[in-house]
Amino acid sequence: MVMSWIWTGILCISLIFAISEGRGNELAGAIMSGSQAGITLAISMGGAICLWTGVGKLMEHCGITQFLARCLRPLLHRVFPGSKKDKVLAGSLSANICANVLGLGNAATPMGIQAIKQMRNPANPSLATDEMCRLIVLNTASIQLIPSTVAAVRASLGCATPFDILPAVWITSLCSAGLGLVVAILLGRVCRHA
Repeated sequence: MVMSWIWTGILCISLIFAISEGRGNELAGAIMSGSQAGITLAISMGGAICLWTGVGKLMEHCGITQFLARCLRPLLHRVFPGSKKDKVLAGSLSANICANVLGLGNAATPMGIQAIKQMRNPANPSLATDEMCRLIVLNTASIQLIPSTVAAVRASLGCATPFDILPAVWITSLCSAGLGLVVAILLGRVCRHA
């Protein structure tokens, strides 16, 4: 709701200044070219998102997510203790983490939503648990080995070498995910004792 007010405010301010400066034609042209570029970008990314969402479902049906859950078990049990008891949760978490590592953030979303639903506290379903907050932090600042979504955007905009950003992506995603996870764990402990 707040974002709709912010966007409405930005639009109104733009209209007021464009009209007062006599640049209404330029604003109309920018609106048309911007909306056209947005549609082009959405269509170019839509195929990749559909592909990787389907791959995620195939991984789940073939048992690959269970295999990944076994491989990631030491990490999952430390960060998400609830995954020790729930194998379905462990599978959803591992699929979500692997999709994020491969840079498929949009394809990881359904798996993350499924994991969040399984983490929900039945006594108070509207309250976010510490594990939910950690998963949100890891999804927001995910470690990406192959930033395929960003590379697809760069390629659609005409970049000849869309993967030349790999070292910067590795360093920044590792730092942001590590720091975010540490802060989430510390804040969870502080809030529990408060």
